[in-house]
Amino acid sequence: MKAGNKASSLSSLAVASVGAATLAVSLWMYHHNSNKNHKSDLASGDSQVDGGDAQKSKKDDMLHREIDIDGSMADGLGRILAKGTITIAYCSTTGTCEGFAKKLHKEILDRSARNYKVVQLIQVSEVDWWDELLNNEGDADDIGGSGGPPVLLFILPTWTDGTLPPNSQNLLQSLSEISTDWRVAPEPLRSSSPELQLKVGAFGMGSSAYDAHTVGKPAKEVFSCLVGKLGARPLVSKNVGGKREGKAKSKSLMVGDSEVGDSEVVFEKWMNGIVNSVIPVGQNNVIGGKKKPNGNSKKQQHVEEKKKGEEDCACKSSGDTSKNEAGCCSNQNSEDNNEAGCCSNEKSDENDSMTDSLSEEEDYDDDDDDDSEGDVLDVEDMGNVIKSQSSSKKSREPKEMVTPKQAKALKKEGYRLIGTHSAVKLCRWTKHQLRGRGGCYKHTHYGITSYQCMEATPSLACANKCVFCWRHHKNPVGREWRWKTDDPKMIVEEAVNMHVDMIKETRGIPGIQMDRWAEAHKVRHCALSLVGEPIMYPRINELLHELHDRKISTFLVTNGQHPQAINDLVPITQLYVSVDASTPESLEAVDRPLFKDAWDRLKTSLSCLKNKGQRTVARLTVVKGWNSDEIGGYARLIALGHCSLVEVKGVTFCGKSDASNLNMSNSPWHHEVLQFTKLLLKELNAIREGGDDLMPEYDLACEHKHSCSVLLARVDQFAVPDENDPTKRKWRTWIDYDKFQELAAKHAADPTFTFGVEDYVADTPSWAVAGADEEGFDPTDNRHRKKKKHPKYTKFDDDGIPTHDTFNEPLEEEEMLKLRNLMKEKKKIVGEATTVTELQGGERVIDDASLMFRGLTVSR
Repeated sequence: MKAGNKASSLSSLAVASVGAATLAVSLWMYHHNSNKNHKSDLASGDSQVDGGDAQKSKKDDMLHREIDIDGSMADGLGRILAKGTITIAYCSTTGTCEGFAKKLHKEILDRSARNYKVVQLIQVSEVDWWDELLNNEGDADDIGGSGGPPVLLFILPTWTDGTLPPNSQNLLQSLSEISTDWRVAPEPLRSSSPELQLKVGAFGMGSSAYDAHTVGKPAKEVFSCLVGKLGARPLVSKNVGGKREGKAKSKSLMVGDSEVGDSEVVFEKWMNGIVNSVIPVGQNNVIGGKKKPNGNSKKQQHVEEKKKGEEDCACKSSGDTSKNEAGCCSNQNSEDNNEAGCCSNEKSDENDSMTDSLSEEEDYDDDDDDDSEGDVLDVEDMGNVIKSQSSSKKSREPKEMVTPKQAKALKKEGYRLIGTHSAVKLCRWTKHQLRGRGGCYKHTHYGITSYQCMEATPSLACANKCVFCWRHHKNPVGREWRWKTDDPKMIVEEAVNMHVDMIKETRGIPGIQMDRWAEAHKVRHCALSLVGEPIMYPRINELLHELHDRKISTFLVTNGQHPQAINDLVPITQLYVSVDASTPESLEAVDRPLFKDAWDRLKTSLSCLKNKGQRTVARLTVVKGWNSDEIGGYARLIALGHCSLVEVKGVTFCGKSDASNLNMSNSPWHHEVLQFTKLLLKELNAIREGGDDLMPEYDLACEHKHSCSVLLARVDQFAVPDENDPTKRKWRTWIDYDKFQELAAKHAADPTFTFGVEDYVADTPSWAVAGADEEGFDPTDNRHRKKKKHPKYTKFDDDGIPTHDTFNEPLEEEEMLKLRNLMKEKKKIVGEATTVTELQGGERVIDDASLMFRGLTVSR
């Protein structure tokens, strides 16, 4: 593609007058130059790979995006409208659409199309669509070459509100501008020569869990505009399968709904139709890389003769038909008759949300499946899924939450699945404390015994797809419960048994302290925060009672999207609401919620906390570059619920994932989290001093440096005068677990009995208090570091200059001056302040010179 041709004209456009043509040239040049900063240099291969991966070398990038038909690397990317060129354009946020695009690319290459020399794979964001679709001057040789008519295929996900991902919205914007610009001739892509007529196809990914009306909307809009307005033609599709196989005719436009798990099945049908249209079976007997016998050649010939004379059409419908402006048939009785001529025979809005759905799978509204080996379904499993879904549709009985594919992915991540919708997993802090290497932040803040804590969930489904989710979005999504419901007693019993089995398996780990290992067989705490949204489980109160009956404390975390469930919740040890953003806009960007009114739901949920009576927590996860601004907004949200505690924790980077755009620079250091918390405290005090007499007073209570976690606590509930020094406060953030179980049992027996936060508090040890030398690390344990992971510097001044070496010895003044000069040089390059650079794939990279020495390590 010749994206650098800045001086090209629009002489090929049909305009109203000669003066208008001159104006069109100026407009195009302005548009082309204004967009040059938003696309990659396609000739040099300087493109940013989807998901924010590091830039590849020129050679590797070209091999990835364009390979000619004999497998050798092409000299440069070809023009989309050139004869003999097949272009596969995609965008992807989690890797699925990219995986589908690569699969289609390989399938076409394997089939060895005789009439197509160039088969190129590109990202939507890399293309100047004005230039490619309208500016052909100077490319007469390219356009008039030999080969079949140009083919353009799109594989597109669905993002928030039925749009494309932010870095790829140039496609729809350009098509809209071209189709409405009065200087552009009607149907500029229509050609009188069949050899030059652009043929198009599109596959869309979406999820009806978000909105049944936006499933695959970007793909539909792109196809509709190209065919219905710009004059491209749908790619002719051959019959995929026959009546005996029960397969319908493939279409040029198809959509996979990940909510019902049909994305792979529908894509295969679409791909086969596309490939057989470009490379007819009669021309090549290779299908999917395997030889096909010729025993049905007569039958195939009969089918071809029967089809002869049919109109070039992207779809086929029954009943009365009429011609639309794209020249395709559409069912007049259909509720989804689009101008692109791709008809739909669905009878209701509900069916419309399940376009070509054949199987069941929960997922996010975009391409949220991995392209890894572990995600491939066996044929037997796929058959079971399809059979199960078909039966579910007929009987309308609730279906199981987790599909075989999701189960395989979750098990690969170390989950032990319980029934149809629950899971348990061994926390790394459990293993840490079993080895005497320290407990988690809940041990520091609240006094739990980490090696006796079970991490579980009764609902793997969630109503959000947070960018920082450390579970990599292997779990289902949903706004409400619509699955089979397992018995809560069975869930608790199985969870405890599976957890104890995993404890037993740790016996052989070096360093295990056998006294702790023996105690760990008795579960005392349950963190209902493993994955998903536990409060969605319709029998959550029964499950909590089962845990309390076993004398197991309960820490439940919710995303704040189900306020009524929060209001109906029975008393538990501690209830969390995640507050991941301080504005509606940032909440949409960070949490990616299914609910359209997610912001209002969050505020209502926080307001419900005010009357709960037991310990409530507003949990803030700080992601640098995403939600670390607008601290005043966080304070106003916390004020809605008068929360007992405020946890501020830095996000943990869990490695690169196709489901997330995060990188290591988005994880804050502990001193940054501490500074953020102090600013938040200042904002909370400002609200209180501003006239809100009911607003409680907060103060710094605890910190756990190892987890980058800081705790604010209400003074009226958790602070008492220190008996040794009445001028100082003594914190009581720890929990008297035996007392809580006694109070919870009384409430269960007599619901009129109530109790409050102060009824089950316990003293916080001095090492856990904010500002202590131990920084929240239990002195009964020993901090363990890998041999090559010891910090080079242990203390820093306010500017980030190291003051102490790896052995905690003060540095010489000369050494500190040298380091200060190095930082000055760094600041000349990146600036004095923190900078946030957003890359093409949506990744945000943080650069801060004051942090340049903090990550350095040495071997000891």
